[in-house]
Amino acid sequence: MSPQRAVEGGRVVLGGSGFSAIEPPAVWIGDRSARVVFASSNRLILEIPPHLDGGAMRVRIGGDDEARATLSVGTEWATGLHQVDSPLFDEEGNLYATYSGSRGQESPVSIFRISRGGSRVPFASGIVNATSMARGPDGLIYVSSRFDGTVYRLDAEGSPTQVAAELGVACGLAFDDQGRMYVGDRTGTIFRVRDGEATPFALLPPSIAAFHLTMSPEGELFATAPTLGSYDHVYRIDRDGEVTSLPAVLGRPHGLAFSPDGLLHVADALAGSGGLFRFPDLQGEPERVVAGNGFVGVAFGPNGELVVASNETAYRFE
Repeated sequence: MSPQRAVEGGRVVLGGSGFSAIEPPAVWIGDRSARVVFASSNRLILEIPPHLDGGAMRVRIGGDDEARATLSVGTEWATGLHQVDSPLFDEEGNLYATYSGSRGQESPVSIFRISRGGSRVPFASGIVNATSMARGPDGLIYVSSRFDGTVYRLDAEGSPTQVAAELGVACGLAFDDQGRMYVGDRTGTIFRVRDGEATPFALLPPSIAAFHLTMSPEGELFATAPTLGSYDHVYRIDRDGEVTSLPAVLGRPHGLAFSPDGLLHVADALAGSGGLFRFPDLQGEPERVVAGNGFVGVAFGPNGELVVASNETAYRFE
C-alpha cells in the first residue's frame, strides 16, 4: 500500500499480482467499498471512501475475509473550519484552527481551540481574515491578518494585541532563534520584524493564495507561494536572505512544517495527486506519505500526532 496513510477522497496504490484490468476486483477498506479508479495486472489505484471511522483499517480484496494490507485513515478531528494555512498545537495537545472567511469578512470566531476529545470552543475573535499562526518565543500565539496587513499577539485568553502593521497581504509567520518574526506578504516580500519594526528580508514571486513559512531546526526559512504555473517550488532562504529553490517541484504547495525528526513536510493541494509530501533529502524527490485532496496545512503535536488540514477539515493521525 502506498502511501500507508490517507483521508477520504485520497488515492492510494495497492500493489500485488493477478489482478484483472478488465474486471477489477472489489476492494473493501474496513466495511466500505473503495472505488477502483485504475487497474493493471500488478496494481490497483483506490479512492478512499467517505465516512470511515479512522485509525488502522483492514484492506480486503473480493470476497476474501483475510486482510491483504492495512491502511491508516485520518480521523476527522474538526470540520466547519476555514483554514488557509497550517493549524497549530499547544503543549497540551490542543489544536488551534482558524475561520478565516472571505476577504473582508469578520467572522464571529477567528480562531477555535479544539481539544483532543474533539470539543471545539471559540478562542479568539475580532481578527478579520485570520490567516497564519505561529508560536512566539514567549510561548504565545501570533496570528496574521491578510485583510489589514497586521500581526496580533494573543494572550492566554485569546485577547489580541497588534504587534506589527503595514505588512501588505500578511500571510505566513515564523520565528527564528533570536526571536525575530518573519511575515510573508503574498505580493512578493518576506518581512523580518523586530520590536514592531519591519524590514524587507527576501523577495519571492507573488502568490495567488498565500505565502506559507516555517523555520528549520538549523535556522533557515522555508517558504511556499502557490502560483498559476503548472508546478511550484519550495523556497529555501538562508540567514542572510538569499533565496534558492529546492530542485523538486510540487503542484500546489501550501503549508509546511518540520517533523520532530527534522524532515520537511509540505501539504500539496493539487487535485487528484495531492497529499502530504516528506523530503528525506532536500536535494532529492519528496515522497507522498498521506493521500488526500486540497490539503493546505500540516502540524505535528507534542505526543507524536500528525494533523493535515484542508480548508474545511482537520484530520488526525496518531
